[in-house]
Amino acid sequence: MTPPRGTAAIFRDGVHALNVGLAAFAEPPRAHGATVTPLAWRPPASGDRELGLLVARLEDDPDDPIGARVRVANESAVARIVGARPMLVDVRPAREVIAALAGRTILHAGPPIDWARMCGPVQGAVIGAILFEGWASNADTARGLIDAGAITFAPCHEHGAVGPMAGIVSPSMPVVVVENVTAGNRAFATLNEGLGRALRFGAYDASVLDRLRWMAETLGPALARVLARGGPIDLKRITAQALQMGDECHNRNVAATSLFTRAIAPALTRNVDGPTAATVLEFLLANDHFFLNLSMAACKTALDAAHGVNGSTVVTAMARNGVEFGIRVSGTGARWFTDPAPVIDGLYFPGYGPADANPDLGDSAITETAGIGGFAMGGAPAIVRFVGGTPAEAVGYTRAMYGITLTRNPEYTLPALGFAGTPTGIDLRRVVESGVAPVINTGIAHREPGVGQIGAGIARAPLDCFAAALRAMAIELGVTASPA
Repeated sequence: MTPPRGTAAIFRDGVHALNVGLAAFAEPPRAHGATVTPLAWRPPASGDRELGLLVARLEDDPDDPIGARVRVANESAVARIVGARPMLVDVRPAREVIAALAGRTILHAGPPIDWARMCGPVQGAVIGAILFEGWASNADTARGLIDAGAITFAPCHEHGAVGPMAGIVSPSMPVVVVENVTAGNRAFATLNEGLGRALRFGAYDASVLDRLRWMAETLGPALARVLARGGPIDLKRITAQALQMGDECHNRNVAATSLFTRAIAPALTRNVDGPTAATVLEFLLANDHFFLNLSMAACKTALDAAHGVNGSTVVTAMARNGVEFGIRVSGTGARWFTDPAPVIDGLYFPGYGPADANPDLGDSAITETAGIGGFAMGGAPAIVRFVGGTPAEAVGYTRAMYGITLTRNPEYTLPALGFAGTPTGIDLRRVVESGVAPVINTGIAHREPGVGQIGAGIARAPLDCFAAALRAMAIELGVTASPA
């Protein structure tokens, strides 16, 4: 039988095409009745030949010594993250548990930065911390101490600590002590002040200082007594349950804060005098964000346990100081890789807009680095009413993050995604190769100190710092972009 000939026979079922280029390329075939399916494709490493070759050289290849080394290192780092068991064991004045705070040192969020380059909210928070410590009696005297070099600054991350927004930690502030009982390492974070005017946004008026004193004199000691009498609190268990209840444990902590309050209430009422117990419970009732700082310290213990694994491409910190966005990678030690901090795309409170916003700020992206926060938005659809977008977009963010991570956390599962584990273990290689930046949901601070939070939204980590880290990793491993 002679086969049919001619175009009509060849395309008997119509033309079906894949479009891998610009969307406009599909218009002429569609105009002639073709079915065109768009393919979301882009050149590896955004078309950068050098980076693409470096990614290829660092791939998991059991027949290549470098590839095998990277695979084993990453398996070790990821196992440490997933296997971490963070427990709240104490609340102490920061100087008692953070060695760097023995003198007049103040810790701040994000990568290293000096006073002259600090953004408004961080400078305001530094002044507030100096006043709180009693090192100066007014803002002008505080600035004089700073100008004279009497105050030392260092990143929280370099001393086992994390702080939201400005992230300021000074010696007398009470901090939670969270221990990863699997690895034995500890992390620290201040207590969450609640919403409104707060030191973390750069405010330092009398109401802010009075609240800080109450937290140091009453709240911190009360929580310490609860833990001494009632025993440690399993923060991983609370986080896992809160994720099942619609939190993502960065910008939404309603369930987690409630679960924490429920956990401490019996020991609080039995071991603390009635009026104090009442004020503590009232404070927690009015502060849905209280668990955030606990969540951050818990994530910090997991990621610090995974840091320093030679050959690992796992990202162990993402942090912002309001001027720069920085990352640290397990296999590159203490080095920071930085880019300008991005401006946040989000929803603003009435009367404010993008012109009022400070660039991205805070250590709270440690939650995304550990696989929750923005990475878990698919299980927290209500968060979009705070940061913008739709529930479908929230699910989309989580699905996209699976593509740049190495595993799924089996203990942090999301009912909305069929109880899939959260995307965990950001892989430097996958970020560079795909061009998909880690997503972070975050609050928006006013650029002027003391105004406070003016909105919330979504930020994307800048990709250039990941590229710089990949090049540094290649040098560490003796890898070049040569295909030979």
